[in-house]
Amino acid sequence: MKRILIIGCGDIALRVAPLLCSRYRVFGLIRNNTRFTEMHLQGITPIMGNLDHRQSLENISGLADTVLHFAPPPDSGEFDTRTCNLLASLSKRSLPKRFIYISTSGVYGNCSGLVVSESQPLNSQSARALRRVDAENRIRAWAQRNGVSAQILRVPGIYAANRLPLERLRSGSPVIVSSQDSYTNHIHADDLARIVVATIRHGKPNRVYNASDDSELQMGDYFDAVADKFHLPRPPRLPRDQVKQEVSPMLWSFMEESRRLTNERIKKELRVKLIYPTVADALTSIKKIN
Repeated sequence: MKRILIIGCGDIALRVAPLLCSRYRVFGLIRNNTRFTEMHLQGITPIMGNLDHRQSLENISGLADTVLHFAPPPDSGEFDTRTCNLLASLSKRSLPKRFIYISTSGVYGNCSGLVVSESQPLNSQSARALRRVDAENRIRAWAQRNGVSAQILRVPGIYAANRLPLERLRSGSPVIVSSQDSYTNHIHADDLARIVVATIRHGKPNRVYNASDDSELQMGDYFDAVADKFHLPRPPRLPRDQVKQEVSPMLWSFMEESRRLTNERIKKELRVKLIYPTVADALTSIKKIN
């Protein structure tokens, strides 16, 4: 049975694992043993290791045919040292045949609402996104040098029934008036898990994919839709300059960027059929309101 190693065993990993366990033996890198039981229940064999400490990664070398890298970069610095440590450790023994990395659509930066395909030049404007670009560049160079089939999934805002901005709505945090608002992009967590599996089966070598749904929403409209579904007040709409003064710098870094991702490549090359083509489809499917 072929082996898959998941790096970064968060929510998406726990959604991916059940889709793989009947055909693969699935391993997952974890930093402490408090999650052993949880991992086993999801069909994942836990492996201890910490991406911030290269010496702790000895056990993953030569372990798997496919590596799924879901772990985020460090919170500071210019480079993704975690990806650097991971690639160095994987290179010590037999290399994986496939390497899939979940990146972010933030690497495109602010595109002023333009339609963005995978060939769009990168224009990262936050330190967070620059570290993602560093990871992408390292992975692509390493894969080309070593003959590994690598795919990069550029992922926008991930949402699900348990991943909605309800607390932000309850707090009354403002959004930008419609005439000045930014376009935002989304993908349901279950669809992202299915895109990962499709990439394992059909991804082309050294290929980038926008892992986005069909929605074309401004950010304020997204928050309005969630508020309406959960019978919460819609957020106040303010001019862009005023919103910038009232929200955190981290939140503003997301709000100031505007783009509309195309997803034709995941449909044609990966043969993905989305469960939730739009945010409206997903919200309609939520029956119980807490």
